Amino acid sequence: MIKVKVVGASGYGGVGIIELLLSHPETRIVTLISVQDVGRRISDVYPHLAGFCDDVIVGIDDPKAREPVDMVFFSTPDGVGMNHAAQELAAGSKVIDYSGDFRFNTEEGYADYAARLGRDTKHNAADLLPQAVYGLAELHREKLNKKTKLVGNPGCFAISAILGLAPAAKHHLVDFSSIICDCKTGISGAGKKLQAAFHYPARYDHMNAYKLGGHQHVCEVEREISGQAGSAIKVTFTAQVVPMCRGIMSCLYGTLGPGQNAATVAEAYREFYKDSPFVRICDRNSGVGTVHVRGTNFCNLIVDVDERTSRLRVVSHIDNLMKGQAGNALQNMNLIFGLPETMGLDRPGQYP
Repeated sequence: MIKVKVVGASGYGGVGIIELLLSHPETRIVTLISVQDVGRRISDVYPHLAGFCDDVIVGIDDPKAREPVDMVFFSTPDGVGMNHAAQELAAGSKVIDYSGDFRFNTEEGYADYAARLGRDTKHNAADLLPQAVYGLAELHREKLNKKTKLVGNPGCFAISAILGLAPAAKHHLVDFSSIICDCKTGISGAGKKLQAAFHYPARYDHMNAYKLGGHQHVCEVEREISGQAGSAIKVTFTAQVVPMCRGIMSCLYGTLGPGQNAATVAEAYREFYKDSPFVRICDRNSGVGTVHVRGTNFCNLIVDVDERTSRLRVVSHIDNLMKGQAGNALQNMNLIFGLPETMGLDRPGQYP
């Protein structure tokens, strides 16, 4: 059994990975750590876990928190993983960090990301960056293996946009200068911590765009699709919050390149994802939406061509707390421990 420690256990990402681990046949949760709710049972914080996981949450300085395990999930804000990952790695654990701390292999890459968040651009564990693997299996499956020790889980918007655009970039289906990402997320994307802007009266019956000056996930999107294209790509990216709990819908656009049409586009997408069990290609008549990926690790892509304007239109749907966070992290864990990629994740979700 893979012994697992969850740091940040009482947040949305923490409870998400706990829920998944409880039904995973090869894992055992041994330590739950948080700065909040210390001394409480996780099932007191989240009553739906009663009888399934009643472990007591400990603080980061508790002796139990320092006991060695096989796998550590840092379900924590930016800045936590970089200060604690080295200790876990030295103890022989593998580490998956949900934050942006290890999504970049260079100090310059991290600095660009951190500046967009208004954070200190200095990385406190810069020596670890070269060994970090960007944890998006659909693009980097060959790097996620038993030799992998440190994984930076991608941002939720980034996953949605990258999966929607990667085939178009690789096969040069569109004019790269024309790419637009119009992305909407549910309120849970802001996390559990209370904020005035996400108070119920401020969010009900209200949607808005934000970070128009530069969203931090754009760094990941541009890097990954540029890598697929073999040339630098910049995108116009608009992030929006809509009044729903969970889910991301990204509408992605680009002007078709010479010789491209609906048939060549569909074939390129199906070929690109033929070995990716969590990406499903749909057509314009499928009627899929965010509810059809809720609670799952799937990404549903409606791949379409607007013949009237000669534009590619891809509508990408993920659950921001699953494929955008905990589910993707578990998918990464499966790969780096040599387990089937779908273990503990191959389920349909719930409807309605």
